[in-house]
Amino acid sequence: MLLACVAAPLLAFNLTPSATLFNQLAALAGWGLVLMVISQTQPRWQTGPAAWALGLLVLAPWVSWGWAGLPLGLALSGSGMLGAALALLLAGQGLNDAGRLRWFEALCWGLLAAGLLSLLVGLVQVFMPAWADGQVIARSGIPGRAVGNMRQPNHLASLLMWSCVAAVYLADRGRFKAVGGQWLLPVLLCGLVLGVVLSASRTGVLGVLVLAAWGVLDRKLQRRSRWALLATPLMLALCWWLLSLWASSGGGHALGAESRLAEGAGSPARMAILSNAWELLKRNPLTGVGWGEFNLAWSMTPFPQRPIAFFDHTHNLPMQLAVELGLPLSLTILGLLSWSLWRAWRTSVQAQGEQSVMRRCAFMLVLMIGLHSLLEYPLWYAYFLLPTAFAFGLALGRPQAPNPRQAEPAIPFLNLAGGLLVVASLFAVWDYLRLVDIYAPSANAAPLTERIAIGQRSPLFAPQADYAAATSLGAGPAALQATRQTAHHLIDARLMKAWALSLHASGDDDRARYVVQRLLEFHHPLGTEWLEECAAVKKPELKPFQCEPPQRDYDWREMR
Repeated sequence: MLLACVAAPLLAFNLTPSATLFNQLAALAGWGLVLMVISQTQPRWQTGPAAWALGLLVLAPWVSWGWAGLPLGLALSGSGMLGAALALLLAGQGLNDAGRLRWFEALCWGLLAAGLLSLLVGLVQVFMPAWADGQVIARSGIPGRAVGNMRQPNHLASLLMWSCVAAVYLADRGRFKAVGGQWLLPVLLCGLVLGVVLSASRTGVLGVLVLAAWGVLDRKLQRRSRWALLATPLMLALCWWLLSLWASSGGGHALGAESRLAEGAGSPARMAILSNAWELLKRNPLTGVGWGEFNLAWSMTPFPQRPIAFFDHTHNLPMQLAVELGLPLSLTILGLLSWSLWRAWRTSVQAQGEQSVMRRCAFMLVLMIGLHSLLEYPLWYAYFLLPTAFAFGLALGRPQAPNPRQAEPAIPFLNLAGGLLVVASLFAVWDYLRLVDIYAPSANAAPLTERIAIGQRSPLFAPQADYAAATSLGAGPAALQATRQTAHHLIDARLMKAWALSLHASGDDDRARYVVQRLLEFHHPLGTEWLEECAAVKKPELKPFQCEPPQRDYDWREMR
């Protein structure tokens, strides 16, 4: 459990082009080992609404692969991650009462260790940024803000909130008696809240308020734990005040919290992307655009008032499922998950003693990341998705049957699923290194065209190799085919320009101009500079193709 919870968010080493792939593979391998160990205790088969919801999501990437042309690598990775989550959900549900207590405590120790170590990383990133070498401690790309080794301040804040829940559970069970007893919990919470302030995450601030509400409402926690939770908003205010004094004391200190939180609670860009997603949903209400197809559909649909950043996600879990899967399926899945969340809460209320507190804390882990998922997309990362699925399973599991003869049959495939996750993670590392050779070639590397061809044969990472082919090779039919494949993964300004040039080289000028028009909506310097060529040519017949508007709008499906 320490490997699954600590190694994944603490791993700073990465290789271009992905900054977090090794973190996710570490999470998959660690949780695969957890499944293999849990399988030895023979968890019992328990299904429910949450398992059915995840089962439907496991199938969604394959439907998109067959219907919308989603590349095989994206279907494999998406379905594999969701399958791992389903296995962990079933494993957590199937444990007996004693097993739930043991495994949840192990989970809490892992989350607490990950949070405290990430706090140290954040302190270095803000107060001693020169110590961040990029290999052990990631460099923060935002001066004055802690981003952790996951390189995202919101991810750091969510991990710290999980650590707070873990600390409350361990303190409530008396696990800190040897190191400060009841006084250690407020110290731990204050340190973790300090990390939230250093991250300047508005989601993290919301999480602190949820912790305080938990302290008000949960009367099954010990009194000292409730008082510590109630004090977290005061800890937040105190840390913010002290850091503001430090930032204003001279020396050019930067504090990201001041500028970030001064922006207010909302985000205009995120509101705009939600508005665009709503428009897409209204045009595709029954089937959606297809799993993993939001970025392509959004980028290739006219939105004159679109946010100028390149988004590959709506930053809202219900909207993401709705726009990609359509209303009937997404409402079914969300209904199943919501009913399961309600059941988890009700079960925690009805349980007694240690089981009650364990289930309540497991519920809080799921609730925290669920709230984050209304503003971001943390569950698209293995190091959040897999612990969430396991905690959800622990919260949902039915109490142990008093008569062993009435117990459900054992789950037969957990050991195999865990082994597959470990093997798949190792294979993915090997496969990814072939892709790295395209973007960061070694001294004796083969020519670029040969390296791209090798990458395009990758079962997992071919779309990233296609990006290199589309943007690095000459415009033409081959680059156009690569563009259409990698467009399912992520579209940016460089790819859009290459796409238009390849369409033009292939004789499809009208579609090329349509792509140019979409590029101009992003107000990106690359598009602006490209259009400046038009003003330099005086004769209309000599103007480049990008200077003319398209004859018609194209449906995004016509572009894939």
